[in-house]
Amino acid sequence: MTKGLIIAAPSSGSGKTVLTLGLLRHLARAKRRVASFKAGPDYIDPAFHEEAAGRPCVNLDSWAMNPARLTALVGQWSQGAELCICEGVMGLFDGATATSGSTADLATVLGWPVVLVVDTRAQGGSVAALVRGFATHRKDVKVAGVVFNRVAGEKHARVLTQACRDAVPDVPVLGWVGRIDDLELPSRHLGLVQALEHPDLDDVLDRAAKLVGDAVDIAALTGLAASGSASSGEPLPPPLPPLGQRIAVAADDAFAFRYPHVVEGWRAAGAELSFFSPLGDQGPNPDADAVYLPGGYPELHAGRLAGAEAFLGGLRAKAAEGAAILGECGGYMVLGRGLVDADGDRHAMAELLPLETSFAERRLTLGYRRARLMTDGPLGGAGGVFAGHEFHYATALKEDAGQALFTCSDAEGTDKGPAGLRAGRVLGSFVHLIDREDDG
Repeated sequence: MTKGLIIAAPSSGSGKTVLTLGLLRHLARAKRRVASFKAGPDYIDPAFHEEAAGRPCVNLDSWAMNPARLTALVGQWSQGAELCICEGVMGLFDGATATSGSTADLATVLGWPVVLVVDTRAQGGSVAALVRGFATHRKDVKVAGVVFNRVAGEKHARVLTQACRDAVPDVPVLGWVGRIDDLELPSRHLGLVQALEHPDLDDVLDRAAKLVGDAVDIAALTGLAASGSASSGEPLPPPLPPLGQRIAVAADDAFAFRYPHVVEGWRAAGAELSFFSPLGDQGPNPDADAVYLPGGYPELHAGRLAGAEAFLGGLRAKAAEGAAILGECGGYMVLGRGLVDADGDRHAMAELLPLETSFAERRLTLGYRRARLMTDGPLGGAGGVFAGHEFHYATALKEDAGQALFTCSDAEGTDKGPAGLRAGRVLGSFVHLIDREDDG
């Protein structure tokens, strides 16, 4: 069974992503076969993992996925690897609610130890209290080591290290990294700029790999990995029912937010997948009986999409044929009648759903969703329940609730009302669906 460990932190912004990427690239250059995973619903970090490690990265979500799905995904996606590295999300004990959906919960399900990345700016010996607190907060979570980040220099590192050795001798200090501003990754409104848009990514990853390789005891760190509870048993039903037998998937800079476990779940269930680029004015495969428009950044490319006649015409033709069409978040916006960009300019979209959206009127909507189907359709029967996540700044100027696709609640069970739209076999919502909660 492949051993694994989790790279976590006391809080967001501690630098765990860059250190994880440096570790993955260092191990890949050393010809180590490493499978990487990302905790939580994030789409962007996994693409950086894939570039660093040379193999796909899969999301593991302790709120949206049940333990059977989590262990099955690790078993499936770690085949051929000798080590699994999972990057945590937010702080180690932060989750969907105060008590669920955290990286710590994921660690307990998988049985993997945690390496804590601590941002040490503006503290010295106090770091020992922080590390001891995290190491003892939950008995079912093993903090097996610590890496100090953004250290001021050798003297600062000695103070930090000695404080931890005295107060928490069973949590070894694995190394320390100084502040390197030019390794910070650029970001935009939904997080980091996508990996495929980063022109110097290979250089950044190589420099991060050298930094981590020089500053961290890699052998000691990887030696902390432990065998967990990965499953190689009976395959589970796909996270989402296949939309059809031949599914065309939009894939380019505007439609990059898709979960590998979802599309590969369709493939494993017998569906044939084809990929097309709306920004390249490509329509869905003519033989497709279903179309999937994942999320992404259509608001940054609204003008090009509005002028992509083959793409929009192909979508409309598929709808007229009765093909199932699912749009999520950005894909949902494109299925609507119009999209207003950040400059206030309106661009006509596919006009397949009674929806008008605006990026000029920005409002953050963020959180997990439990989504219940209101009617029978391509995603299954009425009453079917899915776990998903919503994260967008766009607002719906018009969204006819009389044709809603779901009724939703948040992670705490608070009713969020109707969500999304349906028109025949054309479906869409702002919710990124992650897994089914019913038996399907």
